[in-house]
Amino acid sequence: MPSSSSSRRRRLSRGDRLGRNPPTATEPDAAEENKEGETRDWAELPLDAISSILHKLDYVDILMGAGQVCRSWRSSARDEPELWRRIDMLGHAELFNELNLHGMAQEAVRRSAGRCEAFWGEYAGDDDFLLYLGDQAPSLKSLHLISCNDVSDEEFTEAIQKFPLLEDLELSLCPYVGESGAFGVVGKACPQLKRFRLNRDGFYYLDSRDYDKDEEALGIATMHGLRSLQLSGNRVTNKGLEAILDNCRHLESLDIRRCFNVKMDGTLRAKCAQISSLRLPHEPN
Repeated sequence: MPSSSSSRRRRLSRGDRLGRNPPTATEPDAAEENKEGETRDWAELPLDAISSILHKLDYVDILMGAGQVCRSWRSSARDEPELWRRIDMLGHAELFNELNLHGMAQEAVRRSAGRCEAFWGEYAGDDDFLLYLGDQAPSLKSLHLISCNDVSDEEFTEAIQKFPLLEDLELSLCPYVGESGAFGVVGKACPQLKRFRLNRDGFYYLDSRDYDKDEEALGIATMHGLRSLQLSGNRVTNKGLEAILDNCRHLESLDIRRCFNVKMDGTLRAKCAQISSLRLPHEPN
């Protein structure tokens, strides 16, 4: 004969099924339903909310997986050119040997649908990419290439002529860019350029008479609209720096740290008098 407690349990179960004793929100079944509902909400978010989230994520993360959450997220990541108007692929040097960062950079520019205004890449850019950028980003205003060892003088010179609106250029640790008059081409092709950073890996004394230490500086001297110039570890001499100061009359900021061929004599100090922010060769980084 069943016990009275078993009978009560059966009666409670029947009552629950009839709705007389509805389960509270804290019971496991209800909590599980809420959890499932939260999971489904990610796919059901409005497109403007998805877009807002993607705008706050790292671009490499979007290309690697965040843009693959579900169909609506994939669509937002691929078909919204505004998301890719300013592409920042800095800070992923550790992925260089694991991923095709050059290909990812090209895909990011493709998604901009011709609207890319800024590209910043670290280990993310080779000759093929730079030529592609030149064809796909006619409105580019800012270009930062850092540790892009596969960019050559020849292809850089060809591509840079396609960026007439460029205002900001950085070439840091790009060892094969800067010779053969490349910077003179920049001066002619980019009349709106205001900021230029050229940072080398280290300073080396070269006594060879066949090497023109001021070739890069004389090219920079054609960038007449510069407001800010950073040279680091450059072999420029007093002659090259004087040419820059004589031709770039709007300079407000000049950084020549580790440019040890420059000797700050009275002539140079007088020419630097109008510069509001000046960093000299022997100042610490």
